[in-house]
Amino acid sequence: MTASLPADGAYSPGRKEALVTAMAGVTLRALPRIPDPVKRLLLAGRTVTVDGNTLDTTVQLMLAGQKLVGIDGLSGTNNVAAARAQLRDLSGGFRQAIPVAAVRDLTVTGGDGEIPARHYVPPTSTADTAAPLLVFFHGGGFVIGDLDSHDDLCRLICRDAGVHVLSVDYRLAPEHKAPAAADDGFAAYRWAREHAAELGADPDRVAVGGDSAGGNIAAVVAQRARAEGVPQPALQLLIYPWTNPSGETRSQTLFASGYFLTKADIEWFADKYVTGASVQITDPVVSPLLADDLSGLAPALVLTGGFDPLRDEGVAYAEALRAAGVAVDLRQAGALIHGFANMFPIGGGCAAAVADMISALRTRLRGV
Repeated sequence: MTASLPADGAYSPGRKEALVTAMAGVTLRALPRIPDPVKRLLLAGRTVTVDGNTLDTTVQLMLAGQKLVGIDGLSGTNNVAAARAQLRDLSGGFRQAIPVAAVRDLTVTGGDGEIPARHYVPPTSTADTAAPLLVFFHGGGFVIGDLDSHDDLCRLICRDAGVHVLSVDYRLAPEHKAPAAADDGFAAYRWAREHAAELGADPDRVAVGGDSAGGNIAAVVAQRARAEGVPQPALQLLIYPWTNPSGETRSQTLFASGYFLTKADIEWFADKYVTGASVQITDPVVSPLLADDLSGLAPALVLTGGFDPLRDEGVAYAEALRAAGVAVDLRQAGALIHGFANMFPIGGGCAAAVADMISALRTRLRGV
């Protein structure tokens, strides 16, 4: 039995795909309970070392489990609806529903009308009277991902950093080509600054952040704010950001497959976002690394993974910001893969890296 795509565009997985997803979910839920010696035994003592980095044991076991059930990459069968469904199912396997003070769905004024968003309110025990606000853009190559796929990460940041989080469900490609996502991101940032006090947050401490494509949007927002005379964000949180969709790097070649995000995924996402768009792939609104001038931008906290195809362009953007006089804190999680921020529930290096990221975010936004 094969998967079907009804006329309305909704995706209905076939029996085999549903079984694969269920097996993957079981693997993810089991990982935190497996002792490290048992993990090494299951891997027969094998380790993976590239560029002097050794792959985290927990991540290695997760990847082995995904390979066993036939999962390699995010673009699936080149079907947009199928890829979106796969990410929803995979993220569901991690789901913890971390408690925060309150969660409210709302709409903000986007680049082309109203767009959905989700506001997370920090517990009063960890936040000051008017805590900072992080405007967050989810990853997914501008094609997949939504408020639910990054719900746990936003909850964790909100709770442990003691900040408000406004997660933005910007328009996706291929239905909405570049620069739709960036337009929504900038409009959402401006809305957040204007309405921060209504959300209970500090209007003078509004940061932007995101992972992968979301990191791209956050970087573009900071650049556009400078260009249009809008106050800079308090911080750019750039989690393995996709900063140059127009380029190819050594890390894309080294980690072309087998490490969650594949080179084929990257090319597929870029095609869906830019082909037929009103802007070229080399435009800084798509490839922020290619901007002529990066001076005067907000301080940046940049995270990369040692086994991530996007590693090199994340490092390149951090170095370019630094060369332009921007304060940069670059943290390289050498043992981890793309997507590790969402993988904190499996423990190991992912949990440690996310805890370190949140500690740094809290210090930069709240001074504690």
